[in-house]
Amino acid sequence: MKLKRLMALGMAAVMTMSLTACGGSGDTPSTNNASDNNTASDNNTSNDNNAAGDSTPSDDSSAADNTGAAADGLTYGSITLGEDYTDLTASIKFIHHKTDREQDGSMAKYIEAFNQDYPNISVETEGITDYAQTALLRLPTGDAWGDVMFIPSIDMVQLPDYFIPYGTVDEMSEYVNFADQWKFEGNCYGVGYMGNAQGILYNKKVFADAGVTELPKTPTEFIAALQQIKDNTDAIPLYTNYAAGWTMGGQWDAYLGAITTGDTTWLNQKFAHSAEPFKDNGDETGAYALYKILYDAVANGLTEDDYTTTDWEGCKGMINRGEIGTMVLGSWAVAQMKEADANGSDIGYMPFPITVNGKQYATAGPDYCFGINKESSADNQTAAMVFVKWMVEKSGWCDNEGGYPISKTAPTSFVFDGVEVVNNDSAPDDEADLMNQMNAECELNFNNGGDRKVQEIVEAAATGSMTYDEIMANWTELWNDAQASLGVDVTE
Repeated sequence: MKLKRLMALGMAAVMTMSLTACGGSGDTPSTNNASDNNTASDNNTSNDNNAAGDSTPSDDSSAADNTGAAADGLTYGSITLGEDYTDLTASIKFIHHKTDREQDGSMAKYIEAFNQDYPNISVETEGITDYAQTALLRLPTGDAWGDVMFIPSIDMVQLPDYFIPYGTVDEMSEYVNFADQWKFEGNCYGVGYMGNAQGILYNKKVFADAGVTELPKTPTEFIAALQQIKDNTDAIPLYTNYAAGWTMGGQWDAYLGAITTGDTTWLNQKFAHSAEPFKDNGDETGAYALYKILYDAVANGLTEDDYTTTDWEGCKGMINRGEIGTMVLGSWAVAQMKEADANGSDIGYMPFPITVNGKQYATAGPDYCFGINKESSADNQTAAMVFVKWMVEKSGWCDNEGGYPISKTAPTSFVFDGVEVVNNDSAPDDEADLMNQMNAECELNFNNGGDRKVQEIVEAAATGSMTYDEIMANWTELWNDAQASLGVDVTE
């Protein structure tokens, strides 16, 4: 058991560091030790991989004081863009993971537009390929890394050691979504650059050509839509992305919880205690219905001819050109698919096709979040906060990436009509590590790099080696054995 536990923690650390590379150009959602952000790796993090954990910021007499407060009581809400600090002169640096936006010139254009409003604030940017690890290594170097960074995977208690607050969580909730993602003692230390929602990527033209006039809301309707695509077009109805690996458990597991149950407490509070979490509810809801979509699509020939030959980079252009109908990916992928070829307007994003008591749900949370260096000078902290607010409210970056909106005031094109957007509630403090323990013991690794279990669904459906109910029965046995081994109280 101890060996399994160490292996699980090691996998969590590796996944935290590697998901950016897997996503291509650093677009995959980040993970952290904050509240559940419902990305592909909600429970991926461990406190054991925080390279900055034992370090102390340098003591620089020219920097801000060591209280963790912003310079002169500055807050995000106190800034009126275009009016305040327009004569401030400062040079700041922003480090981030979006290397693609450095390469395609987008970042330079954002800075150019920012300087039209704030001509005296110079902004240097640096895109870092291995950002998750590099940011942790740079974090304890005081002001040497710069003034604004995307907060890496650290513990909440460390936030005041490295960053200044934007204001209280209650105050910030008036301006941005997910203000509690990086919180400590009631203060907000991180503001997302974009949000990630969980749904399905699809080609609108393929749907229209296939005669699919309404977006499917149930698994039965979704499979029927895939069949229409197969019957009426040359497109692959559902592209599994089997070969990439991380696109399997890393994506399908993300829909566990409120999306499939309508219950925000299920994933982190009830799942580990459930005797039959994979049972057929009889109404196309729950974990059973979630993974059965994949099994049925493969078994019915509604996916690529040879799942072993799927190509992550190649699929981007394929769906853009209408060669693929749907892919199960977070909303972070929208921008990549739109940019992959000339038909970006054909790319759409729809809610996951499960309906609970007449309602569809989506979970959403922030990607990486802007953090402002506590060790920066007062002027640089002010310039940094102005820059962050401008990027969130005026740059259009979030919308350009196809992200779920962060700002509550900026225009957005992201639409999930008729869907309730929720967050999966966190585990109680005394069970914060229970899912990690369950994953280590049963080795199914939900939201923790459990790609093989989902790949095996594809394999079984393609070959007929196991029925779907046999797979679910096997999962249930593994789950129950883990509960017994760990002495988990089984309540249902």
